[in-house]
Amino acid sequence: MDLKEKVRIIDGFPFAGISFKDITPLLSDPDVYMETVNQLEKLVQNLDEKPDIIVAPESRGFFFGIPLAFKMGIGFVPARKPGKLPCEVVSQEYTLEYGTNAIEMHKDAVGPGTKVLIIDDLIATGGTLLATAQLVEKMGGRIVGMAAVIELTDIGGHEKLKKYNPIALISYPC
Repeated sequence: MDLKEKVRIIDGFPFAGISFKDITPLLSDPDVYMETVNQLEKLVQNLDEKPDIIVAPESRGFFFGIPLAFKMGIGFVPARKPGKLPCEVVSQEYTLEYGTNAIEMHKDAVGPGTKVLIIDDLIATGGTLLATAQLVEKMGGRIVGMAAVIELTDIGGHEKLKKYNPIALISYPC
């Protein structure tokens, strides 16, 4: 199945000059959703090391990280926006176009030497994924792979993340 045919393109959203890649059609059809997860599993099956857990940033990364972790028989750890987790957290700030944000995980979510696969819906500028990787490393984890459903190829995210060899199922120029 060609998943690229299933992604809805919405020009001018959220504002003029943007071509939004809408993943909701990948989620709303159960056959397409399962095929997306299956293709992600195939994409990451040749990693040098099998991950112990999947970490996915809030919130669209959850859509793919949770079912993929279930299929692979490994754990899932959410990386959340500040104030969303109830226990003690470790935090990593990152820069946005106009300001900063942060991503957090429970302090005990990733132990030293834990092999981590990071999954998200989109590789764009790379800011959120880089912060997620830095957070995992700050906690002593090792990134064994990074994958997404979609990559926007000409806005610098891949270059920013090259240390982690990011891969994607579908790519678009911006």
